[in-house]
Amino acid sequence: MATFRRSQQAGSLQVQSANGSRRRSRTRNKDLLHKPHGLIHPRVQKVGPEHFGIVAVDCAKARSKWMFADYYGNVLVAPVEVEHNQLAFAAAFARLRDATARHHIEDLVVAIERTGRYHHVPQRAFRDAGFETRVVHPYTSKQFRQPADPDNKTDDTDLAAIGRAAAGGFALTEPEWDEAERELQLVVRQRRDLVEKCAALQCQVREHLDAALPGYAACFDKLWESPVALPLARHAASADAMRTLGHDAIARWLRERKLRCFDRTIDRVLAWAARAAAPDQAAHRHRAIAWALDDDRVRKTLEIQALERDVAARLARTPYILLLSLPGVNVVSAADCAGEFGPIRFYANGRAITGRAGLYPSRYQSDRVDRADGPLVRRGNRALRAVLLGVADNLLKCNRYFRTRAAAWKAAGHDPRLMHTRVAMRFARIAYHLVAGRQVFQHPSTRERGYILQKLIAFHREHDTPLPVPSTADRHEPSTRGPRRRRHAIAGERAGGRSGAAGPRTGSHSLRSPPRPATAGRHSARGTGPAGSDDGTI
Repeated sequence: MATFRRSQQAGSLQVQSANGSRRRSRTRNKDLLHKPHGLIHPRVQKVGPEHFGIVAVDCAKARSKWMFADYYGNVLVAPVEVEHNQLAFAAAFARLRDATARHHIEDLVVAIERTGRYHHVPQRAFRDAGFETRVVHPYTSKQFRQPADPDNKTDDTDLAAIGRAAAGGFALTEPEWDEAERELQLVVRQRRDLVEKCAALQCQVREHLDAALPGYAACFDKLWESPVALPLARHAASADAMRTLGHDAIARWLRERKLRCFDRTIDRVLAWAARAAAPDQAAHRHRAIAWALDDDRVRKTLEIQALERDVAARLARTPYILLLSLPGVNVVSAADCAGEFGPIRFYANGRAITGRAGLYPSRYQSDRVDRADGPLVRRGNRALRAVLLGVADNLLKCNRYFRTRAAAWKAAGHDPRLMHTRVAMRFARIAYHLVAGRQVFQHPSTRERGYILQKLIAFHREHDTPLPVPSTADRHEPSTRGPRRRRHAIAGERAGGRSGAAGPRTGSHSLRSPPRPATAGRHSARGTGPAGSDDGTI
């Protein structure tokens, strides 16, 4: 198992593997004690500390409280509340500008404490008014408040802590997202939320179904994928009703509703009905609850399919579509990465992605004691970490390169958690090069560009994506995909309009339809599962 050891040289980390070999990874030397995105000291030196102001804002749902002080901590405007409306913000901005002119403040920043989504309203208001806004994490303000005011938490003490954090370089600038990037993130998270709710509904439906029809769900290997299980349970409300109907009546009822079913499935259901246990009390009410929940599940399933089609369309407009070149990454996984990674321009390299996700060991060092191989750090972007580890699971199952590496690690006796973390870290580096480079590159874990098209075609076939409706201009425009004579006539008309010649041009190949890409069959696409395989199929 790999161990982490810190060398005597500052800024270097030695990683020793199980076979005794060492490799040194270079890390950035910390020449500053402040966060790079929170550094304000060059600006303070330029105008002078007494002419640099800090506006601290403590947010709530309906109102916020703000305070204005200089860099030294001298309060220029005492803490005052501001309601979240345009008139209140306009009055606050007028008071702030008046204090700025009165105290000769030449430069200032607005430090806003992150509070769920409540800080978005004052953040947008100050930014639209022309002030530079920065964000202070609640963990940071807590650490700056406790030494000065232990066991005393008020809005005023929070404002003082926010001001001290901003002066210390811990009020961080946040990068701006485009509208399309933010919409993709929201759509991805909405789909994920619906999937979790749908899974909860499945558990509830099964619970009430077992109360009304004990053991019926066990007759089907895949209850939710079977087209017969739930409709038959709705039609025959009890085991006695199924025994009364018999094989022929059930088969005829299924044929009338065009539900395909094998005879052995009907025989298995009748065998269960012959020996079924008695239902719980109020079985009728259990059935009613189960069907109401199942209707909700069906609606959410349709919403999930519509969102997945929307996600695929949005993903195709981003460079994250190149992640489909990895066997084991499907459209949904690539969209999850696009939504949680965010714009790739925010990262300097692949290690920045895993660092934001908290995929690195915690360390405790004091004097001669150095425990550098602790568990994963607790604080990080948990949504990003979940996406990386979820993709790592798919890669270990469906990607030949990572399966081979995992087999070697397992033979060496490595911990499965360490293997998953390694795969996630390698995927983050590969994903960074794919997305930032905007092209498929040669790697043992990736495939060619045509593999991406095969995945997209199979995805849209499975989701029955409708063809785009042509616009009004396209409807009136003559088609160039008709018979050959019509295409040549249109080509001649266009050529005549440009050069004055009449009639079609012979030997022109510019208007020929492009060759259709080879597509995988519907059954082969479904047989690969959600993540794809590494055996030439999707």
